[in-house]
Amino acid sequence: MQEYLFTSESVANGHPDKVCDTISDALLDAYLRQDENAKVAIETLATTNQVVLAGEVSSSYKMTTEETDYIVRSVIKEIGYEQHGFHYKNVNIDNFIHSQSADIRQGVDRSDGLLGAGDQGIMFGYATAEAENTFLMPAAVFYASRLLMNLKEQRKTCDFLRPDAKAQVTLAYRDGKPYRADSVVLSTQHSSDASLDEVKELALKVIEQTLPENWLPSRDKIFINPTGRFVTGGPDGDTGLTGRKIIVDTYGGAVPHGGGAFSGKDCTKVDRSAAYMARYMAKNVVAAGLAEKCLIQLAYAIGVAYPTAMYVNTFGTGKVSDSALVQALKEVFDCTPAGIIKTLGLRRPIFKITASYGHFGRAVGEDGTFSWEKTDKTKDIINALR
Repeated sequence: MQEYLFTSESVANGHPDKVCDTISDALLDAYLRQDENAKVAIETLATTNQVVLAGEVSSSYKMTTEETDYIVRSVIKEIGYEQHGFHYKNVNIDNFIHSQSADIRQGVDRSDGLLGAGDQGIMFGYATAEAENTFLMPAAVFYASRLLMNLKEQRKTCDFLRPDAKAQVTLAYRDGKPYRADSVVLSTQHSSDASLDEVKELALKVIEQTLPENWLPSRDKIFINPTGRFVTGGPDGDTGLTGRKIIVDTYGGAVPHGGGAFSGKDCTKVDRSAAYMARYMAKNVVAAGLAEKCLIQLAYAIGVAYPTAMYVNTFGTGKVSDSALVQALKEVFDCTPAGIIKTLGLRRPIFKITASYGHFGRAVGEDGTFSWEKTDKTKDIINALR
């Protein structure tokens, strides 16, 4: 039996890069509430008591400086930053957002009425039944993110935990299936008066509650705040930037990544929307029982409506050929930007929540959040294969 170890990491919503992702997506949502056709690409940088905004927007809604500042400060406050080096009240905000290039805009809003892709690029979607969860995600990144989501819940009642945190999970696999955790790393920011023993006790409890029964590694393979102290954190300890956690955002390195980041981009940017669509397709293939795992790649040219290519790989687990799946998926799913937007309902302000703890492997919300996690196309795919 083939055995190996595989590792993925995740970061909390208070990680400096995630602070920036959340600000970018909160601003995107604010534009979409006023103008569902807004074209938005906003980048955020954060460091010691400083936030810098840049990017391009094309919208009928003109957001004021006061509105922008309020959104930024609200995000920082909601995450929980009220520390000397990064405080929602004291942070300085520089805004360099400007109008979108007319050259890009004419490629997206085409004269023939079709909606062109907002950029060239390749996007990947993936799903796997390797672990016993309904989310069909690679197990290492799934549990790394769940560790931090559960740690965040502890912050509601624990007065010494602070927002910044990271987790890393190494799983042992046997014949392609995870069966135990080989090691776990969990680092969390804390107040200056908290002892390492207090932090370790709470973190160990979170690890025990998160991992499946009998998966807990030996104590010498559990690393909690390995440096011994983590008081200075967030943008005060490490500069944050939108789009730097693309592997955390997706599949934890289990499969390829196209390279494009998601946060701050509206749905005409296929970096984001086509990655969501590829996940939607792959998850429905696996949920239909047509494969144990499925990787889908879509490729686009800027200003062109239809994908230039589609690739499917079921890694030898498919009930039908990969080429047959390509044809069936083309029949069932409209992968033009307009088709993706309509299918997944991406004109709504549903993106801020995606900025932390992964864009995939999340529960579908009644408000339309994580619509790409639905498995409502399984019968359509099966019928298209007949």
